[in-house]
Amino acid sequence: VQLQASGGGLVQAGDSLKLSCTVSDHTFSIYRMGWFRQAPGKERDFVASVSWNGVDSYYADSVKGRFVISRDNAKNTVYLQMNSLEPEDTAVYYCAGRRGAQSTRVDAYGSWGRGTLVTVSS
Repeated sequence: VQLQASGGGLVQAGDSLKLSCTVSDHTFSIYRMGWFRQAPGKERDFVASVSWNGVDSYYADSVKGRFVISRDNAKNTVYLQMNSLEPEDTAVYYCAGRRGAQSTRVDAYGSWGRGTLVTVSS
């Protein structure tokens, strides 16, 4: 399974950005998909996840109310709409997939893509 994240860039605080992650696996629709992020010198942290059918989503407290995760199974793509960005959101963002229930654990996700860098200036 190959995952390719895109959409990162340099923005100012308060701006919005939308990340995309396209999955090569034709069984994408059965995967729970998640977004994680890793700031310089820090561990990789959970950001958000969405169930296989897009009905159930879960967010880290730090992004709740600002970020929205969604998916389009017809396009094998998961999105992360990021609004009201803050300098603390600066990180490399990764998408990941797993078969099974919601999890915030990095080691629960078996398929990872290369990250995309988001930099938020103050």
